[in-house]
Amino acid sequence: MVGPALALLAAAGAVFCVGVFLWVVCSHFLTVHIPKGIGHPVKLRVLTCLFQLSLTWGNIFEKLGLCSAPQFASFVHDLQPLRTHPDVVVTDLCFGSIPVKLYKPKAPSRALRAGIIFYHGGGAILGSLRTHHNICLYLSKDSDSVVLSVGYRKAPKYKFPVIRTDCTVATVHFLKSLHAYGVDPARVVVCGDSVGGAVASVISQMFVNRTDLPRLRAQVLIYSALQALDFQSPSFQQNKNIPLLTWDFAFYCWCCHLGMSLSWKDAIKNGTHLPPEVWEKYRKWLGSENIPERFKEQGYQPVPHGPVDEDIYLQTSVVRDWTCSPLLVEDDILSQVPETCIVSCEYDLLRDHSLLYKKRLEDLGVPVTWHHMEDGFHGVLNTLNMGFLSIPCSSRIMNVITQFIKGL
Repeated sequence: MVGPALALLAAAGAVFCVGVFLWVVCSHFLTVHIPKGIGHPVKLRVLTCLFQLSLTWGNIFEKLGLCSAPQFASFVHDLQPLRTHPDVVVTDLCFGSIPVKLYKPKAPSRALRAGIIFYHGGGAILGSLRTHHNICLYLSKDSDSVVLSVGYRKAPKYKFPVIRTDCTVATVHFLKSLHAYGVDPARVVVCGDSVGGAVASVISQMFVNRTDLPRLRAQVLIYSALQALDFQSPSFQQNKNIPLLTWDFAFYCWCCHLGMSLSWKDAIKNGTHLPPEVWEKYRKWLGSENIPERFKEQGYQPVPHGPVDEDIYLQTSVVRDWTCSPLLVEDDILSQVPETCIVSCEYDLLRDHSLLYKKRLEDLGVPVTWHHMEDGFHGVLNTLNMGFLSIPCSSRIMNVITQFIKGL
Protein backbone atom coordinates (compact mmCIF):
# COMPACT_ATOMS: atom_id res chain seq x y z
CA MET A 1 0.00 0.00 0.00
CA VAL A 2 2.87 2.38 0.73
CA GLY A 3 4.30 2.08 -2.79
CA PRO A 4 1.09 2.99 -4.66
CA ALA A 5 0.40 5.81 -2.20
CA LEU A 6 3.84 7.32 -2.80
CA ALA A 7 3.41 6.94 -6.55
CA LEU A 8 0.03 8.67 -6.36
CA LEU A 9 1.51 11.46 -4.25
CA ALA A 10 4.40 11.90 -6.69
CA ALA A 11 1.98 12.01 -9.62
CA ALA A 12 -0.15 14.61 -7.85
CA GLY A 13 2.95 16.68 -7.14
CA ALA A 14 4.03 16.49 -10.77
CA VAL A 15 0.57 17.53 -11.96
CA PHE A 16 0.59 20.45 -9.51
CA CYS A 17 4.02 21.60 -10.73
CA VAL A 18 2.90 21.44 -14.34
CA GLY A 19 -0.24 23.34 -13.39
CA VAL A 20 1.79 26.11 -11.74
CA PHE A 21 4.01 26.37 -14.81
CA LEU A 22 1.03 26.56 -17.20
CA TRP A 23 -0.67 29.13 -14.97
CA VAL A 24 2.43 31.34 -15.05
CA VAL A 25 2.77 31.08 -18.84
CA CYS A 26 -0.92 31.78 -19.47
CA SER A 27 -0.92 34.67 -17.01
CA HIS A 28 2.14 36.09 -18.74
CA PHE A 29 0.51 36.19 -22.17
CA LEU A 30 -2.72 37.62 -20.75
CA THR A 31 -1.23 40.43 -18.67
CA VAL A 32 2.24 41.31 -19.94
CA HIS A 33 2.75 43.77 -22.79
CA ILE A 34 5.95 43.75 -24.84
CA PRO A 35 6.09 46.66 -27.30
CA LYS A 36 7.50 46.25 -30.81
CA GLY A 37 10.36 48.59 -29.91
CA ILE A 38 11.89 46.07 -27.50
CA GLY A 39 14.49 43.91 -29.16
CA HIS A 40 14.48 40.12 -28.68
CA PRO A 41 10.93 39.82 -27.31
CA VAL A 42 11.12 36.01 -27.15
CA LYS A 43 14.11 36.19 -24.81
CA LEU A 44 12.28 38.70 -22.64
CA ARG A 45 9.23 36.45 -22.48
CA VAL A 46 11.38 33.51 -21.37
CA LEU A 47 13.12 35.65 -18.73
CA THR A 48 9.78 37.00 -17.49
CA CYS A 49 8.21 33.55 -17.18
CA LEU A 50 11.22 32.24 -15.26
CA PHE A 51 11.11 35.28 -12.99
CA GLN A 52 7.37 34.95 -12.37
CA LEU A 53 7.73 31.22 -11.78
CA SER A 54 10.18 31.85 -8.94
CA LEU A 55 7.85 34.44 -7.39
CA THR A 56 4.81 32.19 -7.79
CA TRP A 57 6.50 29.31 -6.02
CA GLY A 58 7.63 31.82 -3.42
CA ASN A 59 4.03 32.86 -2.85
CA ILE A 60 3.04 29.20 -2.47
CA PHE A 61 5.74 28.60 0.13
CA GLU A 62 4.79 31.84 1.90
CA LYS A 63 1.17 30.69 2.20
CA LEU A 64 2.46 27.42 3.62
CA GLY A 65 4.38 29.40 6.24
CA LEU A 66 7.79 28.14 5.11
CA CYS A 67 9.40 31.43 4.06
CA SER A 68 8.52 34.73 2.44
CA ALA A 69 8.06 34.90 -1.32
CA PRO A 70 11.11 37.19 -1.82
CA GLN A 71 13.28 34.85 0.26
CA PHE A 72 12.42 31.87 -1.92
CA ALA A 73 12.84 33.85 -5.15
CA SER A 74 16.22 35.12 -3.95
CA PHE A 75 17.26 31.57 -3.09
CA VAL A 76 16.41 30.44 -6.63
CA HIS A 77 18.12 33.40 -8.27
CA ASP A 78 21.28 32.78 -6.26
CA LEU A 79 21.55 29.23 -7.62
CA GLN A 80 23.04 30.54 -10.85
CA PRO A 81 26.73 29.60 -11.16
CA LEU A 82 29.34 32.32 -10.71
CA ARG A 83 31.51 32.93 -13.72
CA THR A 84 35.21 33.58 -13.46
CA HIS A 85 37.52 35.59 -15.67
CA PRO A 86 41.27 35.01 -15.98
CA ASP A 87 41.95 38.75 -15.83
CA VAL A 88 40.02 39.53 -12.63
CA VAL A 89 40.61 38.36 -9.07
CA VAL A 90 37.44 38.12 -6.97
CA THR A 91 37.65 38.12 -3.17
CA ASP A 92 34.85 37.65 -0.65
CA LEU A 93 35.19 39.94 2.37
CA CYS A 94 33.16 41.26 5.27
CA PHE A 95 33.15 44.84 6.45
CA GLY A 96 31.94 44.17 9.96
CA SER A 97 28.76 42.16 9.41
CA ILE A 98 28.27 43.37 5.83
CA PRO A 99 29.36 40.92 3.11
CA VAL A 100 31.11 42.43 0.09
CA LYS A 101 32.85 41.19 -3.04
CA LEU A 102 36.04 42.82 -4.25
CA TYR A 103 36.91 42.65 -7.96
CA LYS A 104 40.43 43.61 -8.93
CA PRO A 105 42.21 43.34 -12.30
CA LYS A 106 44.95 40.72 -12.10
CA ALA A 107 47.48 42.63 -14.20
CA PRO A 108 49.83 44.85 -12.18
CA SER A 109 49.39 48.59 -12.57
CA ARG A 110 52.00 51.31 -12.14
CA ALA A 111 49.32 53.84 -11.25
CA LEU A 112 46.51 53.63 -8.74
CA ARG A 113 43.26 52.44 -10.30
CA ALA A 114 39.81 53.96 -10.23
CA GLY A 115 37.51 52.52 -7.57
CA ILE A 116 33.83 51.69 -8.12
CA ILE A 117 31.44 51.05 -5.23
CA PHE A 118 28.50 49.10 -6.64
CA TYR A 119 25.06 48.78 -5.02
CA HIS A 120 22.87 46.13 -6.63
CA GLY A 121 19.24 46.51 -7.60
CA GLY A 122 16.29 44.21 -7.00
CA GLY A 123 13.55 46.42 -5.59
CA ALA A 124 15.02 46.14 -2.07
CA ILE A 125 13.66 42.57 -1.86
CA LEU A 126 15.67 40.71 -4.52
CA GLY A 127 19.18 40.92 -5.95
CA SER A 128 22.42 39.95 -4.28
CA LEU A 129 26.17 39.76 -4.65
CA ARG A 130 25.59 36.68 -6.82
CA THR A 131 22.89 38.04 -9.15
CA HIS A 132 25.07 41.05 -10.01
CA HIS A 133 28.36 39.17 -10.09
CA ASN A 134 28.64 39.24 -13.90
CA ILE A 135 28.01 42.97 -13.98
CA CYS A 136 30.75 43.69 -11.45
CA LEU A 137 33.15 41.21 -13.05
CA TYR A 138 32.96 42.86 -16.46
CA LEU A 139 32.77 46.33 -14.98
CA SER A 140 36.14 45.69 -13.34
CA LYS A 141 37.66 44.09 -16.45
CA ASP A 142 36.39 46.57 -19.03
CA SER A 143 37.15 49.72 -17.04
CA ASP A 144 40.37 48.41 -15.42
CA SER A 145 38.97 49.40 -12.03
CA VAL A 146 38.71 47.97 -8.55
CA VAL A 147 35.03 47.22 -7.88
CA LEU A 148 33.47 46.75 -4.46
CA SER A 149 29.99 45.18 -4.50
CA VAL A 150 27.96 45.66 -1.31
CA GLY A 151 25.68 42.91 0.03
CA TYR A 152 23.17 44.89 2.07
CA ARG A 153 20.28 43.41 4.07
CA LYS A 154 16.94 43.34 2.27
CA ALA A 155 13.19 43.61 2.81
CA PRO A 156 10.78 42.35 3.87
CA LYS A 157 12.82 41.29 6.90
CA TYR A 158 14.83 44.50 6.96
CA LYS A 159 13.05 47.70 6.06
CA PHE A 160 14.08 51.27 5.27
CA PRO A 161 16.56 52.67 6.25
CA VAL A 162 18.57 49.45 6.72
CA ILE A 163 19.77 49.43 3.09
CA ARG A 164 21.01 52.99 3.39
CA THR A 165 22.73 52.24 6.70
CA ASP A 166 24.51 49.11 5.45
CA CYS A 167 25.67 50.79 2.25
CA THR A 168 26.87 53.86 4.11
CA VAL A 169 28.91 51.75 6.53
CA ALA A 170 30.48 49.72 3.71
CA THR A 171 31.23 52.86 1.69
CA VAL A 172 32.93 54.62 4.59
CA HIS A 173 34.99 51.50 5.34
CA PHE A 174 36.15 51.28 1.72
CA LEU A 175 36.93 55.00 1.42
CA LYS A 176 39.09 54.82 4.53
CA SER A 177 41.01 51.81 3.17
CA LEU A 178 41.64 52.79 -0.45
CA HIS A 179 45.40 52.41 -0.11
CA ALA A 180 44.97 48.73 0.79
CA TYR A 181 43.17 48.07 -2.51
CA GLY A 182 45.34 50.18 -4.80
CA VAL A 183 42.60 52.74 -5.46
CA ASP A 184 43.19 56.37 -6.40
CA PRO A 185 41.36 58.57 -3.81
CA ALA A 186 40.66 61.10 -6.56
CA ARG A 187 38.82 58.57 -8.75
CA VAL A 188 36.17 56.84 -6.65
CA VAL A 189 32.78 56.30 -8.29
CA VAL A 190 29.49 55.15 -6.76
CA CYS A 191 27.29 53.10 -9.07
CA GLY A 192 24.01 51.21 -8.90
CA ASP A 193 21.04 49.93 -10.84
CA SER A 194 17.37 50.44 -9.89
CA VAL A 195 17.17 50.75 -6.08
CA GLY A 196 20.97 50.50 -6.06
CA GLY A 197 21.02 53.67 -8.14
CA ALA A 198 18.89 55.32 -5.48
CA VAL A 199 21.48 54.30 -2.88
CA ALA A 200 24.31 55.68 -5.04
CA SER A 201 22.53 59.02 -5.38
CA VAL A 202 21.77 59.22 -1.65
CA ILE A 203 25.38 58.39 -0.78
CA SER A 204 26.55 61.13 -3.16
CA GLN A 205 24.23 63.61 -1.48
CA MET A 206 25.08 62.56 2.07
CA PHE A 207 28.81 62.79 1.46
CA VAL A 208 29.02 66.27 -0.10
CA ASN A 209 30.02 67.79 3.23
CA ARG A 210 32.13 64.89 4.56
CA THR A 211 35.60 66.38 4.95
CA ASP A 212 36.97 63.25 6.64
CA LEU A 213 36.63 61.15 3.46
CA PRO A 214 37.93 61.41 -0.11
CA ARG A 215 35.48 63.30 -2.29
CA LEU A 216 33.54 61.12 -4.71
CA ARG A 217 34.58 61.68 -8.32
CA ALA A 218 31.32 60.61 -10.01
CA GLN A 219 28.07 58.72 -9.71
CA VAL A 220 26.63 56.27 -12.25
CA LEU A 221 22.86 55.76 -12.05
CA ILE A 222 21.33 52.94 -14.11
CA TYR A 223 17.52 53.11 -14.51
CA SER A 224 17.36 54.27 -10.91
CA ALA A 225 14.39 54.54 -8.52
CA LEU A 226 14.68 58.13 -7.31
CA GLN A 227 11.33 59.06 -5.78
CA ALA A 228 8.53 57.26 -3.97
CA LEU A 229 5.71 59.82 -4.19
CA ASP A 230 4.27 60.07 -7.69
CA PHE A 231 3.07 57.00 -9.60
CA GLN A 232 1.21 58.70 -12.46
CA SER A 233 4.05 60.12 -14.56
CA PRO A 234 4.11 59.29 -18.31
CA SER A 235 6.40 56.29 -17.90
CA PHE A 236 4.17 54.81 -15.20
CA GLN A 237 1.16 55.09 -17.47
CA GLN A 238 2.93 53.81 -20.58
CA ASN A 239 4.97 50.97 -19.07
CA LYS A 240 2.77 49.67 -16.26
CA ASN A 241 2.53 46.15 -17.72
CA ILE A 242 6.03 45.80 -19.18
CA PRO A 243 8.41 43.29 -17.58
CA LEU A 244 10.54 42.93 -15.63
CA LEU A 245 9.10 45.75 -13.52
CA THR A 246 5.33 46.08 -13.71
CA TRP A 247 3.37 48.54 -11.62
CA ASP A 248 1.99 45.73 -9.44
CA PHE A 249 5.43 44.35 -8.67
CA ALA A 250 6.88 47.82 -8.10
CA PHE A 251 4.16 48.57 -5.57
CA TYR A 252 4.77 45.25 -3.82
CA CYS A 253 8.47 46.13 -3.50
CA TRP A 254 7.54 49.62 -2.27
CA CYS A 255 5.35 48.14 0.48
CA CYS A 256 7.94 45.57 1.56
CA HIS A 257 10.74 48.14 1.67
CA LEU A 258 8.84 50.88 3.48
CA GLY A 259 6.58 48.73 5.64
CA MET A 260 3.36 49.95 4.00
CA SER A 261 0.05 48.18 3.50
CA LEU A 262 -0.80 46.55 0.17
CA SER A 263 -4.39 47.72 0.72
CA TRP A 264 -3.28 51.30 0.00
CA LYS A 265 -2.59 50.50 -3.64
CA ASP A 266 -5.40 52.53 -5.23
CA ALA A 267 -4.91 55.48 -2.88
CA ILE A 268 -1.17 55.65 -3.58
CA LYS A 269 -1.66 55.27 -7.32
CA ASN A 270 -4.27 58.03 -7.41
CA GLY A 271 -2.20 60.36 -5.26
CA THR A 272 -4.61 60.62 -2.34
CA HIS A 273 -1.80 59.87 0.12
CA LEU A 274 -0.62 63.48 -0.07
CA PRO A 275 -2.52 66.76 0.40
CA PRO A 276 -2.63 69.42 -2.38
CA GLU A 277 -0.03 71.63 -0.69
CA VAL A 278 2.53 68.81 -0.70
CA TRP A 279 1.91 68.06 -4.38
CA GLU A 280 2.30 71.75 -5.14
CA LYS A 281 5.54 71.93 -3.15
CA TYR A 282 7.16 69.17 -5.19
CA ARG A 283 5.59 70.00 -8.54
CA LYS A 284 8.63 72.10 -9.49
CA TRP A 285 10.65 68.86 -9.50
CA LEU A 286 8.10 66.12 -10.22
CA GLY A 287 5.67 67.86 -12.57
CA SER A 288 5.22 66.32 -16.02
CA GLU A 289 6.15 69.67 -17.57
CA ASN A 290 9.74 68.82 -16.62
CA ILE A 291 9.68 65.77 -18.92
CA PRO A 292 10.46 66.32 -22.63
CA GLU A 293 7.37 66.15 -24.84
CA ARG A 294 8.68 63.28 -26.94
CA PHE A 295 8.34 60.99 -23.92
CA LYS A 296 4.62 61.74 -23.71
CA GLU A 297 3.81 60.89 -27.32
CA GLN A 298 3.13 57.22 -26.57
CA GLY A 299 0.25 58.31 -24.41
CA TYR A 300 -0.10 60.39 -21.27
CA GLN A 301 -3.16 61.69 -19.48
CA PRO A 302 -2.69 63.93 -16.42
CA VAL A 303 -4.62 62.49 -13.48
CA PRO A 304 -6.02 64.94 -10.91
CA HIS A 305 -5.27 63.91 -7.35
CA GLY A 306 -8.25 62.91 -5.26
CA PRO A 307 -9.03 64.15 -1.74
CA VAL A 308 -6.31 63.29 0.74
CA ASP A 309 -6.64 60.24 2.96
CA GLU A 310 -5.33 61.64 6.24
CA ASP A 311 -4.55 58.25 7.78
CA ILE A 312 -2.39 57.18 4.84
CA TYR A 313 -0.77 60.61 4.68
CA LEU A 314 0.33 60.38 8.29
CA GLN A 315 1.69 56.86 7.84
CA THR A 316 3.65 57.56 4.64
CA SER A 317 5.77 60.47 5.82
CA VAL A 318 8.91 58.46 5.06
CA VAL A 319 8.41 58.88 1.29
CA ARG A 320 9.06 62.61 1.70
CA ASP A 321 12.44 61.94 3.32
CA TRP A 322 15.09 62.77 0.71
CA THR A 323 17.14 59.76 1.78
CA CYS A 324 14.17 57.69 0.59
CA SER A 325 13.37 59.92 -2.41
CA PRO A 326 16.71 61.51 -3.44
CA LEU A 327 14.98 63.45 -6.22
CA LEU A 328 13.51 65.65 -3.45
CA VAL A 329 16.77 66.81 -1.88
CA GLU A 330 17.22 70.57 -1.62
CA ASP A 331 19.20 72.53 -4.21
CA ASP A 332 22.05 73.46 -1.88
CA ILE A 333 22.94 69.78 -1.48
CA LEU A 334 22.18 68.57 -5.01
CA SER A 335 24.28 71.31 -6.56
CA GLN A 336 27.36 69.83 -4.87
CA VAL A 337 27.04 66.21 -6.02
CA PRO A 338 29.76 64.91 -8.35
CA GLU A 339 29.69 64.49 -12.11
CA THR A 340 26.93 62.10 -13.09
CA CYS A 341 26.32 59.44 -15.71
CA ILE A 342 22.65 58.50 -16.14
CA VAL A 343 21.36 55.51 -18.10
CA SER A 344 17.63 55.34 -18.81
CA CYS A 345 15.51 52.87 -20.77
CA GLU A 346 12.53 53.72 -22.93
CA TYR A 347 10.35 50.82 -21.78
CA ASP A 348 10.94 51.24 -18.07
CA LEU A 349 8.35 52.07 -15.44
CA LEU A 350 10.99 54.27 -13.74
CA ARG A 351 12.20 56.03 -16.91
CA ASP A 352 10.90 59.43 -15.82
CA HIS A 353 12.88 59.31 -12.57
CA SER A 354 16.07 59.53 -14.63
CA LEU A 355 14.68 62.31 -16.85
CA LEU A 356 13.59 64.42 -13.88
CA TYR A 357 16.88 63.93 -12.04
CA LYS A 358 18.85 64.76 -15.17
CA LYS A 359 16.97 68.05 -15.53
CA ARG A 360 17.49 69.00 -11.89
CA LEU A 361 21.21 68.31 -12.07
CA GLU A 362 21.64 70.23 -15.31
CA ASP A 363 19.65 73.19 -13.97
CA LEU A 364 22.05 73.30 -11.00
CA GLY A 365 25.16 73.12 -13.16
CA VAL A 366 26.20 69.55 -12.35
CA PRO A 367 27.90 67.89 -15.37
CA VAL A 368 25.66 65.10 -16.70
CA THR A 369 26.32 62.41 -19.28
CA TRP A 370 23.04 60.83 -20.38
CA HIS A 371 22.53 57.64 -22.35
CA HIS A 372 19.01 56.58 -23.31
CA MET A 373 18.40 53.03 -24.51
CA GLU A 374 15.55 53.22 -27.02
CA ASP A 375 15.03 49.45 -26.91
CA GLY A 376 15.83 49.00 -23.23
CA PHE A 377 13.69 47.83 -20.33
CA HIS A 378 14.13 47.68 -16.58
CA GLY A 379 16.60 45.00 -15.51
CA VAL A 380 18.12 44.45 -18.96
CA LEU A 381 21.68 44.87 -17.64
CA ASN A 382 21.31 41.61 -15.70
CA THR A 383 21.19 39.69 -18.98
CA LEU A 384 24.85 40.58 -19.57
CA ASN A 385 26.76 37.46 -20.62
CA MET A 386 23.74 35.26 -19.88
CA GLY A 387 24.29 32.94 -22.82
CA PHE A 388 21.33 32.53 -25.19
CA LEU A 389 19.26 34.85 -22.96
CA SER A 390 21.71 37.75 -23.29
CA ILE A 391 20.19 40.88 -24.80
CA PRO A 392 22.55 43.22 -26.74
CA CYS A 393 21.26 46.30 -24.91
CA SER A 394 23.05 45.05 -21.78
CA SER A 395 26.42 45.17 -23.55
CA ARG A 396 25.72 48.69 -24.79
CA ILE A 397 24.94 49.83 -21.26
CA MET A 398 28.14 48.26 -19.96
CA ASN A 399 30.12 49.92 -22.76
CA VAL A 400 28.83 53.45 -22.07
CA ILE A 401 29.43 53.04 -18.34
CA THR A 402 33.00 51.81 -18.74
CA GLN A 403 33.80 54.51 -21.28
CA PHE A 404 32.51 57.14 -18.87
CA ILE A 405 34.61 55.78 -16.00
CA LYS A 406 37.75 55.45 -18.14
CA GLY A 407 37.33 59.08 -19.16
CA LEU A 408 37.36 60.44 -15.61
